[in-house]
Amino acid sequence: MEVNEHIERIRRYDSHEALKSLWAGVKNGLDTGWPSGLAFEYLILRAFELEGGIVTWPYSVRIDGVELEQIDGLIFVPSLNLYVIVESKDWSKKIPFGPIAKLRNALQRRPGNLIGAIFSSSDFTEPALVLAGFLAKDTILLWNQHDIDHCLENSYFTTGLRKKYEWAITHGISTKDLSEVTEI
Repeated sequence: MEVNEHIERIRRYDSHEALKSLWAGVKNGLDTGWPSGLAFEYLILRAFELEGGIVTWPYSVRIDGVELEQIDGLIFVPSLNLYVIVESKDWSKKIPFGPIAKLRNALQRRPGNLIGAIFSSSDFTEPALVLAGFLAKDTILLWNQHDIDHCLENSYFTTGLRKKYEWAITHGISTKDLSEVTEI
């Protein structure tokens, strides 16, 4: 399948409620009918799109025909005036620091008003959580399975993004637990 076919397919999920059924299959390791990892990747982007985010779907960055990087997606949230480069990891094991470092490199090659977000269908290793706190000016927000559950249940990925970003600004921590967020 091509990217356009995946976009067409994910847009059939026309609500957070519909995305919750796909998410249940992803997090339980069930056959969703999607190629490995793509259901999760497109689910995250679609959730933001449903909330008014402008999505750039997965694409490759090429120079002289050579692929430099594959981007899982880019989100612009007009209500926050915020651009977010997305990395999605649908792994059963916890995510180590490697994908965070890779996203940091992608951020360093781009304008400073862009932040990163890594979405994990599981969680992050303790070293990844610690090291993510030392990224200085490269903001990368970490989203785990519980954050995604909470945002799908409450239909507020945009609010979750705002809360995680505010927490990173005020506390210097990129791992705000969204289950603690009661204010919308």
